[in-house]
Amino acid sequence: MTKLTRGLLIGRMQPVHNGHIQIIKKTLESVDEIIIGVGSAQLSHTTKDPFTAGERIMMLNQSLVDEGIDNGKFYIIPMEDINMNAIWVAHVKSLTPPFTKVYSGNPLVQRLFYEEGYDVYAPPLFSREELSGTEVRNRMINDGDWKSLVPKATAKIIDEIDGIERIKHLSIKEISEI
Repeated sequence: MTKLTRGLLIGRMQPVHNGHIQIIKKTLESVDEIIIGVGSAQLSHTTKDPFTAGERIMMLNQSLVDEGIDNGKFYIIPMEDINMNAIWVAHVKSLTPPFTKVYSGNPLVQRLFYEEGYDVYAPPLFSREELSGTEVRNRMINDGDWKSLVPKATAKIIDEIDGIERIKHLSIKEISEI
C-alpha cells in the first residue's frame, strides 16, 4: 500500500481569490491531499477580516469543486488563533489529519513548523500585486473591479451575503471612530 502525502496550507482567505486557487492547484501537484486551514477563524466583520470562517469555507469549497478538484483531495478546517506561538503547531495538529509537508509564505509559520521537524515550502505567489486579499477588499470598498480577481463562486457568495454592503459599512464605521 502506498502512503499518501498530505500537505498543510493555512491562509486567512479574506476573501478567497484566484491566487489562493492557483496555490492550492500547484500544491496538489506535489501532494496527494491538501489540508486547507482557514486561519483566524474567530475573526469577522472588520475591514481586514470581513467574512466569517463559514463563509470562507463555502467560498473555498465551491471554488475548488468548480475547478474540478476532487473533494476527496482536500480538507477545509477552520483554525482559530491562540496567540501562543510556542504551542501553535500542537494546536494546529490537534485540528487536522496527519500531514508531513507545510506550505506557507509566512516566515513565522515557516519557522514554527520547521522547528517541529516538518518539511516547509514557500508556495509560489501568482500576480501578488493584484491577487491579494488586501487588494480585493480595497476594490470592494472603492467600487473597483474586484470580481475579476476572485473565482465565480466567491463572487456569488459575497453577493448572496451582501458582502459589499458589509465591508463598505464597516469601513465607514471604522474610519468615523478614528
